[in-house]
Amino acid sequence: MEIPILYQTNAFLFCDKPVGMASEGDKETDLPVLLGHQVHKTVFPVHRLDQGVGGVMVFALTKQAAAHLSRQVQQHTMEKEYWAVVAGVPEEPQGTFRDFLYRDAAKRKAFVVKKARRGVKEAILHYRIQETVLYQGEPLSLVKIRLVTGRFHQIRVQFASRHMPLVGDGKYGSRIKAPAPALWCAGLTVMDPQTGEKVHIEKTPAMAEFPWQLFARS
Repeated sequence: MEIPILYQTNAFLFCDKPVGMASEGDKETDLPVLLGHQVHKTVFPVHRLDQGVGGVMVFALTKQAAAHLSRQVQQHTMEKEYWAVVAGVPEEPQGTFRDFLYRDAAKRKAFVVKKARRGVKEAILHYRIQETVLYQGEPLSLVKIRLVTGRFHQIRVQFASRHMPLVGDGKYGSRIKAPAPALWCAGLTVMDPQTGEKVHIEKTPAMAEFPWQLFARS
């Protein structure tokens, strides 16, 4: 399978991750392995996307670049923009969600908790409503999200905890069926490990697929 490469230098590359493909791992069907065969280099993962989530990802092509990009992830200086389709409408057209999240490794699920404790991390995101439509008599909202932190299932659990699960995300309470949770990494901004300049890459989801086609005009 040919993976769309959106931008490449000799130190790193951006690609368009397909929905349903693992972003980590060493199996022949995993994204780093497929990319490695494609560019004829060792590919180093520096961040992850859930298997059901598609969109822009960045990978390092040298150990030095991997260390540089990994620091950007850890220090939250890698800018990440997402689109999501959620059930309902946020109270404000734009705003910030700030929660404490606990990751239950056994259940592979995250939960919002009231206060910090062992194993709990703060999660912050900013959102803006792009458009709201009616689907089967219920409002669905296309939301643009900028992650400040990058926690396990962060977007999915922060919206679900406010009774706005992502469409297709049965794990977090969605009653609407879809091939995968309606979440897409629409853009990444990183500092080039070699030049220090900002590099920003964007990619929109396939607007012919559900539920994205409901917002094809956005």
